[in-house]
This record gives sequence, structure tokens and C-alpha cells, in this order.
Amino acid sequence: MDAELIVVSGAHAGTRFPLGKAEFTIGRAANSSLPLDGAGIALEHCAVCPAGGGYRLVDRHSGAGTYVNGLRVTDHALAADDEISIGETTLIFREAQAERESDARHTLLQACGLLFLFRALASARDEQRRHAFDGQLLALLQGVLPCSGGAILLGHDEAALRAAIADPASTAAVPIWAHGKPAGLLLASFPPEELVNLAQHQDTLGAIATIAAAAFETERDVEHLRTENSLLRERLSVTEPGIAGESIAIHKLLALVARVAPQDASVLILGESGVGKELVARALHRLSPRVQRPFVAINCAALTETLLESELFGHEKGAFTGAVAQKKGKLEMAEGGTIFLDEIGELAPPLQAKLLRVLQQREFERVGGTHTWKLDVRLVAATNRDLAAEVQRGGFREDLYHRLNVVALRVPALRERPGDILHLARYFLDRAASRCGRAIRGFSPEAEACLMAYTWPGNVRELENAVERAVVLGESEWIQPEDLPDTVLDSGAVVRPPGALQTSVVDTKRQSILTAWRQAGGDHERTAELLHIHPNSLRRLIRTLKLRDAL
Repeated sequence: MDAELIVVSGAHAGTRFPLGKAEFTIGRAANSSLPLDGAGIALEHCAVCPAGGGYRLVDRHSGAGTYVNGLRVTDHALAADDEISIGETTLIFREAQAERESDARHTLLQACGLLFLFRALASARDEQRRHAFDGQLLALLQGVLPCSGGAILLGHDEAALRAAIADPASTAAVPIWAHGKPAGLLLASFPPEELVNLAQHQDTLGAIATIAAAAFETERDVEHLRTENSLLRERLSVTEPGIAGESIAIHKLLALVARVAPQDASVLILGESGVGKELVARALHRLSPRVQRPFVAINCAALTETLLESELFGHEKGAFTGAVAQKKGKLEMAEGGTIFLDEIGELAPPLQAKLLRVLQQREFERVGGTHTWKLDVRLVAATNRDLAAEVQRGGFREDLYHRLNVVALRVPALRERPGDILHLARYFLDRAASRCGRAIRGFSPEAEACLMAYTWPGNVRELENAVERAVVLGESEWIQPEDLPDTVLDSGAVVRPPGALQTSVVDTKRQSILTAWRQAGGDHERTAELLHIHPNSLRRLIRTLKLRDAL
């Protein structure tokens, strides 16, 4: 075998370049033996030149430099398994077979080469690169063992892998384990004259499988850390308040959450928009055995069908226009933890079928991919729709509905637990005041009366926004009615203490409407014009301020 360069990372990963008697050039020039692009790559970056029966690496005075085994070089005699780094590209130099030595140093270098290539294989993001690395590893394997062929099978259980062995009598097979689970199988076939040493070759193959296991575990740990980092950044960007409330309805809900959380059953959370369904889902995760694993949330109504499919299942490079790189989906990121699908009723029918397969088979495929990935997640879904009615109408799959509706939790609307309104308002007031750096003592009695009289169609989310607005716009140490949104004031519930001298906002609005009505001669459109509001807004104010009889 002639000497060669093997690209193990970068744009040409998996490519082999044989070295002959001619100079091998590397750089941005189009006529380079290995053309490279990228920051720091010179037009004529470096060259590998034959010298005295070996090869030398010569840097062409490039600005970014050329590195061998981590050290910058200008003129370096290449040795077997040297690692060459040029920008984002890494190459391995392999000597001709006749020049190799079977000493301890060479064995160590072979082990390092195996480790490096196994790590490259574990981090490969598409089938083409995996196939290229397979070839490099098998070539290196044949340099260690007198085998006639071999294979590296990944991503299946051990029984399925062993079933792939064509002739067990002439084949040594060793499983590759990563974090206590079978990650693949290493196979090597031997000619008849080597079968007498098959047991010895099996031991050597086992040592190589140990190197592979170390590489696979390292790469999976790095990938896990990347995922955890991404999830932590996402979590830090979202304020996550707890479930607050003192009503009987909330206490019943929390008791159900405590009973359901330790189980692994799917949960369907029902309730109107803004009641805090995601908080319930997070509480289920925090109280479950999966608490140390990720909690991943996705809103099914926020994305189009195509984008949601990619976000949920991930995609392979080139799966569709704009898919310039492989992407892990939310399901994959939630491995071992909890996936929360908000607004599940908005899921398109094709995605409903795919999600049903995930729940039934616990496996999925990326968009544009062919590899089947096993999945261990707990699914929690939420909706503000009546899914049972959607099933009857044909808008939601009945089989998926029953898969999701193993345990149903209903979060009560805020109007159904009026005793929690002031409790929640004070909770949000403390948080908003702290965030805005204001010293606020609380709500005035009139403001509390407005809060209690309003029906809160937007539920807890609307209450939180109203309180935050009051903190931002308020000028005193007490939140006054005029600091609250008009929708809250229009409920007509401002109550003044006996003897109060100030005129309420509601009384002022009522008097303004009556005056404008008289000036307009009872004409509705003209009255709205005089008040500088839309006629629809005037109708709403007349209704909420109970002015029909007076007009």
C-alpha cells in the first residue's frame, strides 16, 4: 500500500489522497492537489514533498500556519499517523505498508489512529461520511489483523447485529458498548489459514472494540453537553414562575399532579388559553423520576406544518430547501426526559400519524433520513380545544386522542377561582416591582375592587400582563385604578371608600359620554367622533357602564 493522506475532518472528510513521486499541494488555488476554502487558507498554503524515501511537509509561508500533532511547523519530516491541521481540516499521514515497523511505538500510533477515526465515525452526521470513515477504519484494521474483510455495524441491538454475520465459523465478532448499551458490532473475517488463531484474533478485536467504546462514549458525552447547554440557555431565557393559588380547585389540581407525576403515562392538560398549562407540565416533570433529564417544550400552533415537522423530528442535510446542515429535533433533544406539546389540537393530520407512531413504537426518523432512532421520552400534551368534539368532527385522530388521553388534567379558568385573583396579583406585583426596580407597597382598595370585578377572559396570563403594565405606568407606591388597563376599568367596578373626594375614572367616563351624547343630539356616530373613539368602542362602553337607560 502506498503512502497516503486521509481527511478525517473538514469539507473533504473521508477522502483518501495517495502520495506518489510528485509534489502534493494544498491551498485555495484551483489547481491544488487538495483545494481548500475558509479563513486563513493561503493560495499556496503547504505541500507534501517526496524526500529520501519519505515525505516532508513544507509550509509556504502561510499566515495561519500549518500544524503537525498540534505544533506549528515550516518544514517537517512526516512520520506514520502524524495528524496535520490546516484551518478546519485535519488529515492523517499513513506510510507505505513496506515501511511500517511492528514495534511498540507503531502499535501505539495505530491505537491513536483507531481512536481518532472512531471518534470521527461517531460524530459523522450523514451516511456518506459514515461510509467513508468505515472504509478508513477497515483499512487500518487490516493493518493490525491478518483479516480478509470486515464490517462496522452501528445503531442496532446486539441480537440484530449478530444476525448479520454471514459465516460465524470464520468471523470474529465483538460488540461495541457505550454507556452500558450496545452501540454496534465489530466484525472481521479471516482466511482459512488464520482460523487456527481465531481466538487470539478475537482478543485483539476486543481490544479494538474497547477503543471504539471509549471514542463513542466521549462523543456522546460531548453531544449530551451540547444539548444540555442549549436547553439551559433556553430555560434561562424564560421566566418560570410556580403554580400560585390558595383555592380548593388549585389544591385539587396540585394533588393530582403529585399523584400522576411519578408515573410514566402520557398526560393531556386541558384548559383555556392563559391558565398556565405549561406550568402544570413543568410541575409534572419536576416531580417525576426524569427530573434530571431535559424538559423540552414546543408550541404546535406557532409553526407551519413543514417547519413543525423539522422542529419536532429533526432533519438531515439537504432534506429540503434551506436544510444546509443536519439538525436534531425536539424529540431527540428530550431523550430520557419530557416533551411538552402545547396546542396539540393544531397538529396537522400527517403529523398526527407520525406522532402516533412515536407513542406506539417509541421510535422516529428524521425528515429526509432513513435511520430509525429509538426514543425514551414522556409525552405531555396540552390544548384549549375540545378534542373529543374534534374527533367526532374528524379534525383529530381518534387513536391518537386515546393515546394522549391516558390521564387528563383540567386547569380551571381564573373566573372559576376568584379567591386566587388577589393572591396571584400580589405575586405578580412582587416579581414585576423587583424586575423594574420600583418600591410598591401594594394595590389600593379601588384597584383591588377592579381586579375582583373583572372576568379575566385571558386568565392568568392577562392578569400578569395587567399587573406588569400597572407597575410600569404607576407613579405612586400604591397601584391605583388608573394604572390598570381600560378593559379592567370598563367593568364599572371602581368602589370608592365613603367620604373619598377624588372622582373615579369610571364616573369621569360616564359623564363624558353623557355630555357628548347631548351635544350630538343623540346621534351615535357623531358622539363617537366627539369622543375620538371608534363607534364599536362607544357601544362597548355604553354596555359596560350601564348607560342604556340614561341615554
